[in-house]
Amino acid sequence: MKNILNVFVICMLATVGSYAQEFPSQIWHNGKVFLENGALIEGKVKYDLDNNIVSIANESVETYGAVAVTRFEIFDEYYGGIRVFYSLPYAATSDYKVPMFFELLVEGQEVTLLCREFITVDNRGMNGMGMGGMYMGPMWGPPMMGFNRLAFDYYFLAGNNIQKYSQKKRDLFELMDDRSSELRLYMRKNRLSHDKRGDLLRITSYYNQLKKQNS
Repeated sequence: MKNILNVFVICMLATVGSYAQEFPSQIWHNGKVFLENGALIEGKVKYDLDNNIVSIANESVETYGAVAVTRFEIFDEYYGGIRVFYSLPYAATSDYKVPMFFELLVEGQEVTLLCREFITVDNRGMNGMGMGGMYMGPMWGPPMMGFNRLAFDYYFLAGNNIQKYSQKKRDLFELMDDRSSELRLYMRKNRLSHDKRGDLLRITSYYNQLKKQNS
């Protein structure tokens, strides 16, 4: 019994340790910051989307607000690949638009998919959710009740308007109403969900492809 208890404690400590990791916004990345005045600064980049600021360490550490930046790029070693963030005007709490940082996920002539990440407590349960509760994907992970995890708000940019996505299926089809029948078939055929990050990238790319074919 004592050996079993020891094994259980070790497994729990290993699990807690694996989830006590830092998130992308909490570490420094190799990257570039493109300023509004045309200047380009390269170095170690750290971002804070809650306050819409980005810091870059070169010979010294400089911090810039979204109003002074056009975009910044980082190489995310943990999740892999280059991530690009743009400063775009958006009215979050009123009709007055202010520059905010958005990560570019899918760029398209018709619709562009953006997101903003945030850290939240994981309340996804594993009971009664089937495989949905065990969903894993890039920057997501399995359900770990009570632990912090990375979550995302998604936005669609069409024309000059940025619209926050409610992650409800009816709102997705309303936005892409002119191709909703093709999208429904595509999603059903490929078993895609309207509220999973990877699937949403594929759906948005497919919609832009349909629009391009018929232009």
